[in-house]
Order: sequence, then structure tokens, then C-alpha cells
Amino acid sequence: MAMDFHFGRRSFLGLAAGASASVAGAALLGRSAPMASGPSRVRSSGGRLEMDLVAAETAVTIANAHRTALTYNGLLPGPLLEAEPGDAVRIRLHNRLNRPTNLHYHGLHISPSGNADNVFLSVAPGASQTYDFSLPADHPAGTFYYHPHRHGSVADQVFGGLGGVLIVRGALDRIPEVQAAEEQVVFLKDLPGDGDFGSIGMGMMLGREGAVLTVNGQVNPALSIPAGGLLRLRIVNGSNARFWRLALEDHPFHLIATDAGALETPVQLEELLLAPGERAEVLVRGDQQGGRYRLLNLPYARGSGGMMGGMGRSRGMGRGMGMGRGSAQQGPVPVATLAYEGSVATLPLPERLLPVVPLPEPVRTRRFLLNHGMAPGMGMVFLINGRAFEHGRIDTRVQLGDTEEWELVNDGVMDHPFHVHVNPFQVISRNGTPEPYRAWKDVVLVRAGETVRIRTRFDDFTGLTVYHCHILDHEELGMMGTLEIAA
Repeated sequence: MAMDFHFGRRSFLGLAAGASASVAGAALLGRSAPMASGPSRVRSSGGRLEMDLVAAETAVTIANAHRTALTYNGLLPGPLLEAEPGDAVRIRLHNRLNRPTNLHYHGLHISPSGNADNVFLSVAPGASQTYDFSLPADHPAGTFYYHPHRHGSVADQVFGGLGGVLIVRGALDRIPEVQAAEEQVVFLKDLPGDGDFGSIGMGMMLGREGAVLTVNGQVNPALSIPAGGLLRLRIVNGSNARFWRLALEDHPFHLIATDAGALETPVQLEELLLAPGERAEVLVRGDQQGGRYRLLNLPYARGSGGMMGGMGRSRGMGRGMGMGRGSAQQGPVPVATLAYEGSVATLPLPERLLPVVPLPEPVRTRRFLLNHGMAPGMGMVFLINGRAFEHGRIDTRVQLGDTEEWELVNDGVMDHPFHVHVNPFQVISRNGTPEPYRAWKDVVLVRAGETVRIRTRFDDFTGLTVYHCHILDHEELGMMGTLEIAA
């Protein structure tokens, strides 16, 4: 399977549309502090969200280094989209890349068919595709993620920079304590450094990580909080393969929402681990006496033994994986800096959030075995139940309205974040131990040697969709299956 890049680091392609946005995007990327309010924001109006989205290669400046990246509308990350339940959405994607692409609305509960969240659509270079869908009237509030999902180029395009945030407003935003918090989107992305574009082979097998760690397209930007205040961070891991293990000096995180919706009560965390594709919303209290505090990315070892070079299974300060060339994160890396600015009357944390209703008992249980092997003429492949992905083959058939429990078993040597399209799920247990709290998820980390049980109900929509490892190189190398939801 050829996975080469077809663009150079120093080349530049005109956007054809949105050229001024390209300049604005490059200017934004050139700042290291203070942090702007975020990427350009497009809000729905009158029950509609309508826009053009141009995917193109763009010249950018990051930390005074001139590079190229793949962008939407010249911005890195792409425009911040904001909608409400019941809104009609129309997005016209224009492909100015030199490879096919498409769009996936990661985490949204919308149809996988037609021109909605259909990952089997392919938009040729120079072509356009209109995506039309409506958010259900009861769609949960949350932080979602759009990115390309055209099999054969998705890993390259996400690694190159494509991705953006889509917020759905709702009941969580109306809780008084949450509403009083200052809000900031935090889009986490590692970008390729010099020579990283062509890192295939072992780099793909491990999952490619970029050398440049960015938050909202910037290196170590500034965040601010008033003394006594609350800061709401909407955090998205938009990386191809990098796990982000976050800690904020002298400030715990108060988790209020996961991938697909709010928790019942806040959960205090000293660290927050996000696998590729995962999102989280946290509150930070301004309870210190001023000063500056580093948001750190801590090392994380996402594999063990065998082909991983004897790497330990430490979840903490163990050696991390880089590009497969021996590079690794050896210690904490500052990725943003929180500074105190001003003061307000002390704001309380919410005591309760929103109910998370447990799903009913499943009508059936399925088992999915995640591992890897060698295939003639292909080298390393990644497998689900012993099979690599094939176009046109349906791997799992389910019935609309059914509740199922899936047992995810990882007997390989690498961690795999497992993502299911269309319908969110609840994590039931890990290695037989019940999850400590209920939450709605669409990505779950299954560590090497671990068994995770998830429960989901197939509501509202029929059609073909997929489930896969969200280390996107692993998806490209076979770790994906086609799911048919039948009436």
C-alpha cells in the first residue's frame, strides 16, 4: 500500500478560494503569545450552518520556522464550527489537494449515508462535494471533531495538518457554573518537522508522530485565568498517532465531559490522557496567588516488548515512541502556559452536571480481537478478528434499535484507541473491573494486553459505516471494519 506524500515542505499551492484566510492563518501561526481567541469561528444562524471549506496545502510559519501544512481555509486548525441541536448543516468541501479526500464528522450522531457522514465518499483533486445533514433535536452538547477519512490518504492528510473542531451547544452550556467559566478550545496537534513527511515503514507501523507540538497551531501559547475564576478547556486530540498525557502545574483538572457528552458530576484528575480522536472538557480553578503555570505533556509509552524494542509498559514516565527512528519524548514538554490576569469573586465548581442514563442489558455480545501480522507483499498489517480491512466486505451486521456489548481484546504489543462511528457507547469494564463512572464515549483506549467491554445502542440511522483504530496509520494498514446497521 503506497503511503507517500505528494507535496514538498517548501512548495506552495494557491487556495483558489480563501486566499486572504491563508494569510490570516499564517499570521496566527506566527504568534507564540498572547493567545488569540482561537481559529475563525463560524456559528449557525437561524437554524442553519452553511459554509465553504477549502482543503489545500498552505505556507505557514510556526515558531519562526517556515513550513507547509495541509489546512482548511488556510487555517491550522480549521475554522471552529458551532451549531445547536436541530440545526441544518451544509458544508461545501473543495479539494485543492493533489490526492482524494473527504470529510468525517467525528462523534456526531448523524446518518452515515448519502452526503451526510459518509466516509465512503471520495472527492477527487479539483472536485467539490456538498455535505448536507441535520443534527437531531436531542443531540447532546459536546466538543466534536471534523477531519478527512478517505481510506488510503487519511493518515497522511491528518498528519499533514487537516482537522478542526465542531461544537454543539446545549444543556451542559446552560449549567450556571459552567456558563460562568471562560471558555477556550485547545486543539492538540503534532506537526511534521524536517524530514518527517517521508517517514514510512517502521514509522507507520508504530504510528507517525511529528516533532513540532502545537496548541491551536502555536508553540507554547499563553492561556489566561483571573484569580477566583474558572477556565473551561475544550480539549481535542487531533493527532495522527500521538497520545497526549497532560498535567497543569499546581492545578488539577475537573473533568465535566468526555467525547460525546457531559458527566453526572465533575471528576478531579491530576493528569488527563487523550488518545488520538479523544476529546475532554475540563474546568480549571483560579485558586493560586497569581504567577505562571506550565501545561505539560508527559511521556507516555504506547507499546511494549517485541517489535517495540523492549519498551516498558510504564503508563507514566516510561520512554515514549517517536517516528520509529529512535526519537522519543524523554521528559515533560511545556505545550502552553497559564497566566493569572485580574481577579473576580470566587466562582464555585458545579456539584452536578447532567444524568447519564445507563444502557439496557445487551441483546448480544460480540468479541473483537485486535492484533497484527505479516501479509505477503504488504509487510506489517493490523487486524481485527484476523482480517485486514477490505473495501466492499461487511464485517459486522447489527439491527437498528438493538443494544449490544462489544468485548475488545488487544493481544498485540501496541495500544489501540478504538473508535466507532455514528453511535456513542458506554465503557462497562477494563479487565473485568467496572469503570468508576458512566460517560458517553466514541473512542476508547485498549492497551496492549487489555480487554475492554463497551455497550452501545444503534439508534435512529441505518447504513454502512466503520469502526477502527484511531492511530490512523494502523487504520490504513488494515485495522478497520465495515459496520452495517440494518432496519
